Amino acid sequence: MKRMLLIARREYAAYAMTAGFWLSLLAFPLFAVLGGAIPILIKSSEPAREVVVIEEGPQAAGLAASIQDALRRDADRQRERTEEALKKAAAASGGAANPAATQGAMASLSRPSLKIVPTPADIASAAPGAAQDAAVRRHLTDETPKEQRLDAVVFLSRDAQGKPAARVWSARATDDTVEDFVRDALRSANRKTVFEGAGIDAGVVEAAEKFRPEVKAFSPQSTGDGAVSFRDKLPMLIGLGGGFLLWSLIITGASILLNSVMEEKSNKILEVLLSSASTTEILTGKVLGVALLTLTMLAAWGGLGATTFFLFQPEYAAMVGDILVHGGLLAWFVAFMVGGYLMYAVLFAAIGAFCETPRDAQTLMGPIMMVLVVPIMVMFMTLRSPDAPVIQILSWIPFFTPFLMMARLHADVPLVELVGAMAGMFAFALVMVWVSGRAFRAGALSDVKLSWKSFAGAIRGGGN
Repeated sequence: MKRMLLIARREYAAYAMTAGFWLSLLAFPLFAVLGGAIPILIKSSEPAREVVVIEEGPQAAGLAASIQDALRRDADRQRERTEEALKKAAAASGGAANPAATQGAMASLSRPSLKIVPTPADIASAAPGAAQDAAVRRHLTDETPKEQRLDAVVFLSRDAQGKPAARVWSARATDDTVEDFVRDALRSANRKTVFEGAGIDAGVVEAAEKFRPEVKAFSPQSTGDGAVSFRDKLPMLIGLGGGFLLWSLIITGASILLNSVMEEKSNKILEVLLSSASTTEILTGKVLGVALLTLTMLAAWGGLGATTFFLFQPEYAAMVGDILVHGGLLAWFVAFMVGGYLMYAVLFAAIGAFCETPRDAQTLMGPIMMVLVVPIMVMFMTLRSPDAPVIQILSWIPFFTPFLMMARLHADVPLVELVGAMAGMFAFALVMVWVSGRAFRAGALSDVKLSWKSFAGAIRGGGN
């Protein structure tokens, strides 16, 4: 026992006492914040695309005005959504929002994606066909100075049946923003024409286009008077976040263990340890030491997140704390973390015992990492279909259980299913401990290179 604890302390100190560990520890929340903020910054800072709209022939008269109307309606919708979001944020914070901050947020979030500009003289004067297309090409490429360059040119027309049509020239072939917007605008214009042709007043059509219904959601599972609030959706977000956090912690810890064992074998340190401790003590000590390292990361991330929450959003912090403690999510998180870490840690340690270089580990690590991609993809699906048969079946597979069950907790998974899946996970974890223990013993005591054949032979023979 004493030797095992010494190995655990040595394993923990080997990483925890380095500056790189603490830098990487702080980098995770930093990049997590940046990951959420960067898309918002990109959207708010993206300049409006400068677009020229040209009506081809008298039959296309009025279509350019339809594009302008669609831009105006889109701006109105964005403004309404922004106002609604700001009101909810102000209500959640218990006070009115700062007027300057409100205006700044509305200015950035309500910025239009397109801006119609006057048609350049050379495009307007060019004869339709090849000459006009050549002029358009010049204004979409670096043949024109950057300050005069266009993002798109739209030619509006009508087909043989009189339906609206368009040709969209874009500066980038991969940018379909203008194309999609024009298609929706022309669809709306055609709908308006059809309605007016049926004798419906244009004002009625305009009112129908502007209408935005107020829809309120209710559920018997709501914590309030039946109306669904953000508090009712928090367990779903916490479960999904917990699943991803479990995946990150478990895979990070197991990978550290793999690299540690692999490095010590290549440097012959493992042989020195074997002279004073058994393979069981070495494996257990290493697993325990890296587990403490993983708990350090969890405590640091959790403490930083909780402190930030309490400082800036105390009301939401109280909600999250209530869900974690009284809702039972924290207890399930701990149980899934223990079982998941045990499964993957001993497996990665056994693989490391056969390897001296990262290239040696790729034989088995490639298929394992491909398997580990599955829960990442499926966890997003649990938001809408947590009880889908495929997701339920995958949740019972021990390698996926910690992540998928954590992400499904918001859907009130039956207790018998939770307990059954967890029992299967821990039973499989014990099998993995036995299998990986035999493989670790064989790999640590021999110079056999890692392969599926040598790994399976080590399990059968136990290194004897």
